[in-house]
Amino acid sequence: MKLVRNAERAGDEAAPLDMLMALFQARGWPCETAAEELTGEIQGSWATYQLRAIWRADDQVLQLLCLPDIRVGAEKRRVAHELLALINEQTWLGHFDMWSNGGILLYRNGTMLADDRLLTLEQAQSLVEIAVEECDRFYPAFQFVLWGDKSPGDALKAAMVDAAGEA
Repeated sequence: MKLVRNAERAGDEAAPLDMLMALFQARGWPCETAAEELTGEIQGSWATYQLRAIWRADDQVLQLLCLPDIRVGAEKRRVAHELLALINEQTWLGHFDMWSNGGILLYRNGTMLADDRLLTLEQAQSLVEIAVEECDRFYPAFQFVLWGDKSPGDALKAAMVDAAGEA
């Protein structure tokens, strides 16, 4: 998902949502903005992810949410929370969460920007890449628990196995 830098199109740095919009446009990803929020879609390895970026100017925080369109029914919430705890031990930036209203799984990352409140192209690209890569990395574990009835520990082990070679 590497983006070739195009300084003429996006500039070196810009307001957070403007920079993310430039990144999405450069990649041909659909997106739209409203007030202090950008929403868009990105095709990952396992699914199309909805991405939301919310800019909180008062706090100088850009919150990025990546939603893999997985809803957890009430009967699976206990094991889903156990899996989330195991997964979050494996993540370095951001974390996975489940909204109590509707059982929607998501990846969340909050980034505090410097006093100039600008986001560089490299930062924007990294934030989006990390979100999609983390969702892709753990998507199979969610499938194993929610649809394959594996235990959270077994699901995480199975999802973390890297394939060797090519088919």
